[in-house]
Amino acid sequence: MADSRVSRRFAMKQMAAAAAFCAPSAFRSHAFAAPSETVLHASFGASGMALADIQSLSASKHFKLVAVADVDLSRTGEVQKLFPGVKVYQDWRELLDKEKSLNSVNVSTPDHMHAPITMSAMERGLHVYTQKPLTQTIYEARRLTEAARDKKLVTQMGIQIHSHEVHRTVVATIQAGAIGKVKEVHSWSGKDWGDRNPRPARQDSVPAQLNWDAWLGVATTRSFIEGYYHPGEWRKRLDFGTGTFGDMGCHILDPVYASLALTAPKSVRSDGDAPNSDSWGLDNRVRYVFPKSPHTTDELTLHWYNGAQRPSEEVKSLIGKHAMSDQGSIYIGSEGVLYSPYIDAPILLPDDKFKEYKLPNPGGNDHYVQFIEACRGNGETSAPFAYSGPLTETVLLGCLSTRFPKTTLEWDAAGLKVTNVPEANAFVRKSYRSGWEVPGL
Repeated sequence: MADSRVSRRFAMKQMAAAAAFCAPSAFRSHAFAAPSETVLHASFGASGMALADIQSLSASKHFKLVAVADVDLSRTGEVQKLFPGVKVYQDWRELLDKEKSLNSVNVSTPDHMHAPITMSAMERGLHVYTQKPLTQTIYEARRLTEAARDKKLVTQMGIQIHSHEVHRTVVATIQAGAIGKVKEVHSWSGKDWGDRNPRPARQDSVPAQLNWDAWLGVATTRSFIEGYYHPGEWRKRLDFGTGTFGDMGCHILDPVYASLALTAPKSVRSDGDAPNSDSWGLDNRVRYVFPKSPHTTDELTLHWYNGAQRPSEEVKSLIGKHAMSDQGSIYIGSEGVLYSPYIDAPILLPDDKFKEYKLPNPGGNDHYVQFIEACRGNGETSAPFAYSGPLTETVLLGCLSTRFPKTTLEWDAAGLKVTNVPEANAFVRKSYRSGWEVPGL
């Protein structure tokens, strides 16, 4: 493994289409079993990331796409071409009401609709693959985690690298004690899903094939602005996305959270950009403090940076001659340093100390086919909501902290509340628009 560095291009190809694995077996008792043992599946979203998810799930010979729902019918042509006969809906609620034979679904919509659709699908006994971040609010993440547990459903969050060889190697290396007890981690992303400009003061005509009201879903009514929300800019907006932190934090902090066996943070503080009235900030710098775990010192400090923000020169110096990647993490332990470029093999430092060290080789598997096989009763998923729900809560707490810059927020995870800044609790949970309420949320 030490000399088998994986390129980002190769990793993304692996995620997009991987061979199926695991022998067939009977369905779980709570799923509808077809004679062919085919998993009957529906997608919420028909293009972009949703289409990538569908194609990756279809790597399993046991997968059959029955239906898709997309509020923009102009974006359904490709999925109909690739999967002839697939039923197309514009309203996700209608799909759930009419398609009675489904076993599973994927939820690959803008962030603000993840929880409403996922909860509604689970209420119907369906297994769910939901894109990251699992939800848009901490409260929603907690509710989905509880529902998945209570209903004993197969769940998976769309953090594909979690099942990849490079992620698993980072986790195995840290847990093997290669760098001793970890006291500090620095993680970053160069992406800039934010906007310092105000919302444009205009109203544009809604495209003929877009149901704007359905696109808004649980969010407050507002005018359509071409190019500002749909199809991709929603990630920047407070009411629909979670900015760079929510988008990439679930990926990059995933191996940190897993390898160190972290629990909920004790506190969080933002010293970077604050959002404006409509959009997330661009350059975030957030610091968490976590309680001791089996792989950390008495306390762990985790630093997050995105946009133009990066670790200090002192921290950068720890990776020596190695180039600083656009995204990644540096783990500082009592016996050394682990540098983890995003989707690349980890590097142990200093080089001289670890030149003979052989990295663990835990291997990897396909995150998507793993989900289909788990739906069929074969094995378990690696990022079920029992794991990805608490991870999402941690990431979203960091997003919340950016609304209160230069203020340390003390976090009570059991009570789902900030204890020292009461006004911060208004952002732990949100109200759904009248007529779009979902039981359990």
